[in-house]
Amino acid sequence: MKITYLYGENRKKVDSRKMHLNSIPAPFKFLAITLALTVTTGCKNENSKVNDAKPTLASKVNKELPNHWPLPDTYVEGIPVYDTFTGIEPMFQFDNDTTYVVNFWATWCKPCIKELPYFEEFNSNRKTEKVKVVLVSLDFPRHLETKLVPFVREQQLKSKVVVLLDGKYNDWIDKVSPEWSGAIPATYIYKGRQNHLVPSPFETMEELIEVVKPFL
Repeated sequence: MKITYLYGENRKKVDSRKMHLNSIPAPFKFLAITLALTVTTGCKNENSKVNDAKPTLASKVNKELPNHWPLPDTYVEGIPVYDTFTGIEPMFQFDNDTTYVVNFWATWCKPCIKELPYFEEFNSNRKTEKVKVVLVSLDFPRHLETKLVPFVREQQLKSKVVVLLDGKYNDWIDKVSPEWSGAIPATYIYKGRQNHLVPSPFETMEELIEVVKPFL
């Protein structure tokens, strides 16, 4: 059975096996139809299990250690990869004296790529301060090894890069900020309970500094 997944859309299942009833003797047609219905029902149940997947070990550990950096589901060339927002959610709930600058981006997003140097420079200039820049890539799964990894290497990004593969955007963007439409680039800045969302790209380094300054 061939299963095709469409990222960011409803998953579709394609059954490549076809039963040619005309080639089956009449006495056996009822049995053949019954078996076909059984197989189809089993596939639907299997698909629903995928949609209602149980929490991963990483997500369970992350709930038990809310003040620690969330464990990823896997890595791609050393870059943490989170399958669902639930896995990365603790990163938005740290209650300490550090300012977190979380930028959502992707290699296919030109405005995102344009503003990345600002975050890199900002991160480089704040090494002695309690500030952490996190670049959350929303790249498609098929582009991680072919586009994201080469990009990170070529640009020699020093800020922390993580990947979020959860394509069910409407289920989690409000958990980041009710003000966010889901469009990227977007930057979420927070320190304890103080937070601010910038739902558009930064045009200059000065803009980024001005937005983060109240949190320092």
